[in-house]
Amino acid sequence: QVQLVESGGGLVQAGGSLRLSCAASISLFSLNDMGWYRQAPGKQRELVASITSGGSRNYADSVKGRFAISRDNAKNTVYLQMNSLKPEDTAAYYCKVRTTYDYKSYWGQGTQVTVSS
Repeated sequence: QVQLVESGGGLVQAGGSLRLSCAASISLFSLNDMGWYRQAPGKQRELVASITSGGSRNYADSVKGRFAISRDNAKNTVYLQMNSLKPEDTAAYYCKVRTTYDYKSYWGQGTQVTVSS
């Protein structure tokens, strides 16, 4: 069982920045894909950004150039730096990881991001 604890959400004005953190209970070397997803009210959950164990990154078109995903292996933590935030970025953000040893996926509890206009 892998526990994920997200933090860093909050209320910010449009144009502002936030950094989300996702702390894992195991070493990141035991995790394959790590990603951030978001879900706005009435909408489906969507992938925002992902990073592989090899460091390859993937971003949704809507956040390219504004968001950056990174990982700190020493802290077992994955980050999502969000800049130039827009009201349409308002959503609950979730961290998801997949293990390398049993290929199971785990989700965090989510952190709310609200961007005011």
